[in-house]
Amino acid sequence: MTNERRNFLRAATAALAASPWLARASQGTSTPVTVEHDISAMPASWTGKEQIGMLLYPGMTALDFVGPQYMFAGLMGATVHHVAKTMEPVVSDSRLALMPTATLAECPRDLDILFVPGGGAGTIAAMQDAELLAFLADRGPRAKLVTSVCTGSLVLGAAGLLQGYKATSHWATRSLLTDVGAIPVEGRVVHDRNRITGAGVSAGLDMGLTIVGLLRDAVYAQSMQLLAEYAPEPPFNAGTPRTAPPAVTAMLTEMFKDFDPQARAALAAARGAKAPSGR
Repeated sequence: MTNERRNFLRAATAALAASPWLARASQGTSTPVTVEHDISAMPASWTGKEQIGMLLYPGMTALDFVGPQYMFAGLMGATVHHVAKTMEPVVSDSRLALMPTATLAECPRDLDILFVPGGGAGTIAAMQDAELLAFLADRGPRAKLVTSVCTGSLVLGAAGLLQGYKATSHWATRSLLTDVGAIPVEGRVVHDRNRITGAGVSAGLDMGLTIVGLLRDAVYAQSMQLLAEYAPEPPFNAGTPRTAPPAVTAMLTEMFKDFDPQARAALAAARGAKAPSGR
């Protein structure tokens, strides 16, 4: 998080906390807001000490990572680690390079949040990367929250971290979660105990904001949402198979015809079993 954004959020949330408007608003009055810029009035609970590990791997989808990272970086007092096998830039599936801040070995062993993004071919490779899976299998059981976006949940599953948990993924790959013993659930954000998984790509913003609300409170999360001006008004209503034109859904489904069997084989290899036949 840049110093400018952190300072802006600190000042904005402190002013909001100090304002008597909050109490009046809860009573349904329309009394004008009086803002008192008093940083000392900021609730102590709004500053934490979270250690957050966000995995980077080649070929991941950049927005899977960047959406949650924006929200996590807004947690005052938290430390966000961009974790990769080396300190070299990690190139996403859209050729956007992201910079690690820690190697797998340097990442704190005890994390408050462990996060995995998804992708396409890069994700299949990650599901077969023994070093990445060993890292997740080590950090996951101790992490307070184990999280993912899109096909990142398949990587969590390959590491054995979703057995018996409800979870979601990209709509075109959600059924593959049964291969790792997870319970597929249709939902933009699925929360089961300390597992929080987001659906496809853009759902990372919702997942990240959900976690901000859990770790701080609703007012803090609302401040983050307003700071991001996160108020989606997409020009098309085609964000899910339920609303997209059938021809568009069919075209996208066709795009995944190779991904699903490859992912299924990778998951089978990860758990040391023969891949089941069929979809």
